Amino acid sequence: MPLRDSVTDAPDSQRVVRILGTHGVPANYGGFETAAENVARYLTDHGWRAIVYCQTDHEGPIYEDAWNGIERVNISVPNLGWLGTARFDWMSIRHAVRHRDVCLTFGYNTGVFNILQRLHRVPNVINMDGIEWSRRRWGVLRQAILYVNERFAALFGNELIADHPELNKYLRTRAPARKITTITYGAHRPEDPPEELVEALGLKAQQYLTLIARPIPENSILELVQGFSAKRRSIQLAILGAYDGGDDAYHRAVLDAASDEVTFLGPIYDPATVQALRYHSLGYLHGHTVGGTNPSLVEALAAGNPVIAHQNKYNRWVAGEAGLYFRSPAEAEKCIDELLDNPERAEELSRHALARFESEFTWDRVAGQYEALLRKSALSLRTQSD
Repeated sequence: MPLRDSVTDAPDSQRVVRILGTHGVPANYGGFETAAENVARYLTDHGWRAIVYCQTDHEGPIYEDAWNGIERVNISVPNLGWLGTARFDWMSIRHAVRHRDVCLTFGYNTGVFNILQRLHRVPNVINMDGIEWSRRRWGVLRQAILYVNERFAALFGNELIADHPELNKYLRTRAPARKITTITYGAHRPEDPPEELVEALGLKAQQYLTLIARPIPENSILELVQGFSAKRRSIQLAILGAYDGGDDAYHRAVLDAASDEVTFLGPIYDPATVQALRYHSLGYLHGHTVGGTNPSLVEALAAGNPVIAHQNKYNRWVAGEAGLYFRSPAEAEKCIDELLDNPERAEELSRHALARFESEFTWDRVAGQYEALLRKSALSLRTQSD
């Protein structure tokens, strides 16, 4: 289906946004894809044309289609890791600036390319993600590249989104405060998913805790497994993620520390299954130490999970009174003891989780804030055109 050339061709009641920086929709990759899909759905429901750039491996040139009312620009770039993503971003931006619609960019990994929007006077709203360059897992070279691209994105973006108040403070060292807005990540509240999805994994509803995280040291998985495995629990700890017991020393350490009550489920990408795991869990263990508003933590709050989280300013702000907090394996053990031995306390934490979710993290609230920022940018584009 052909796409109209620009926002100035659309009726006054309809605005246009081009969404870049993700693998595309439907979301089946990660947090940014989920955000792009939910924001695009909200915008189309509120009179916008939302056009999402999608990375594919089809044969042939760029083609356009639609999915659930969301327009898509499909660009064939094989998923060749970071270099493939960079090539896809470059091709997406080059295509987008020809149309002079407002851009919404997720991430700054290729922030240097955002100079194209500046040169073409195309407003670009950039979600600046967490402090990605500081993550040890990237190695020195990639950390340096990310650091430079963060600076370029902060310079070239017209509006910057911080997904956490602490990241807002951090971004003020990179850009003027007037162009930084805090908008968190969102989630949907599960609607009584079937227990059969959990039972198919060998678990029983309300007889396990969940831990969903990439298996790297900065996510404190070893500390949580050690705290859980310090004694018999008579419940399971269900861990999602790919654990290789061979060459990866950290993976081996986690596997070695785990008692026979720890169940490694492997990576699970089916949204319905993950939602059921959260909904029927006694609580959620969250060891992340870096970044802003973590999507997995928000989704745990939406499921009403009591939370045991690493003690840091990011997790504290997100979970608030829904959480018990730890810094060491011994503290993690005490938090797990408190959660499992005191049903009244667990119920109180669950109520706080749902209240925190409803007050801050629903997609209607989050996407509505995106729309307000995009309206501001669309107005500036029309002013340029007049």
